[in-house]
Amino acid sequence: MTHNTPERRRRGRRPPIVLLILGCLGLALFLIPLAGLMARTPWSELPRLLAGDLVTDALRLSLVTSVLATLIAAVIGVPLAWLMARVEFPGRFLIRGVVTLPLVLPPVVGGAALLFALGRRGLIGDPLGELTGLVLPFSTSGVVLANTFVAMPFLVITVEGALRNLDHRYEAAAATLGAGRWTVLRRVTLPMIAPSLVAGLTLTWARALGEFGATITFAGNLQGRTQTLPLAVFVALESDRDTAVALSLVMVAVSLGVLVMLRERWWKAL
Repeated sequence: MTHNTPERRRRGRRPPIVLLILGCLGLALFLIPLAGLMARTPWSELPRLLAGDLVTDALRLSLVTSVLATLIAAVIGVPLAWLMARVEFPGRFLIRGVVTLPLVLPPVVGGAALLFALGRRGLIGDPLGELTGLVLPFSTSGVVLANTFVAMPFLVITVEGALRNLDHRYEAAAATLGAGRWTVLRRVTLPMIAPSLVAGLTLTWARALGEFGATITFAGNLQGRTQTLPLAVFVALESDRDTAVALSLVMVAVSLGVLVMLRERWWKAL
């Protein structure tokens, strides 16, 4: 016997025609550009286009820099998320706003800020260069830094949300049984937030892989050195549109694959 609950009745109710039309228009806004990209894709030439030097150099650099940015984000982003979730300190809401600012800040502005701070004549870049000889702008290290700056907020807010929603009784029980802080963190806390941690790291990597504005502003667009996949698309649009379309298709497939794989895991963490 089927129970005709209010929830079932709500799900089976036909939506108002106005909302249906407007919802379909909203969906079309996302589907039509993808359809245009796929219609323009030279499918028969795809293997040859993706084997070119421009593509292979950009792909190699993108993979290396995005993975390094994700590792750096994990090392410094997870402790930051823990502090924001577990420690009460003055100005915590302001700190949270600063940490999440790259999510809404135009990437070009973020790149300019990095340049003013860490460029050759920057606030920190000038003394850093004199002391160590390290020059970050227009270098592969600059790409990694720009990627980390733009992508790390995804990891921080995901892990912070998971820590806030975590049932503290399990940690308290482990501490009562004699486990130290590091043991509780390693054996209880991290395993319990592991799905959110993996989701945050995956999104951080995907965002770093697709970063454009901050990278081109801070690190430039030098093939084999700072030219990542999005920058290669930008260059190819002017000289080889088929290659630009092929690269765009690859990035759409990767991004969509990441989002479908994570499904609701990241959204629940927020």
